[in-house]
Amino acid sequence: MGFLKDFKEFALKGNVIDLAVAVIIGGAFGAIVTSLVDDVITPLILNPALKAAGAENIEKLAWNGILYGKFLAAVIKFIIIAFILFLLIRLANGFKKKEVEAPPAEPSSTDKLLAEIRDELKKRP
Repeated sequence: MGFLKDFKEFALKGNVIDLAVAVIIGGAFGAIVTSLVDDVITPLILNPALKAAGAENIEKLAWNGILYGKFLAAVIKFIIIAFILFLLIRLANGFKKKEVEAPPAEPSSTDKLLAEIRDELKKRP
């Protein structure tokens, strides 16, 4: 019974559930970024540049059987994902700083009493 109980505690911890949610959201986010690169960025930015260079489709670029165009497309997707994650983390850190910079709370009555006792003891010879 101990093994099943330990496994249940492990599987239902917030960290494991949070990780599962993150993986699912990450998969969906990857699909969004792939669509962004393939359907928006490539036609708007890359295709005109590739046409000027004489290469119509980035994923079909090849040299001696090496499909370096697919690699370039993957690198572009990685850079976009990394940049978006950087922006999200920077935004999240900005919220944390605002929470931390809140003014300190007023000391409790116990702290005030202890401070008074300390001050009175300092006055004694």
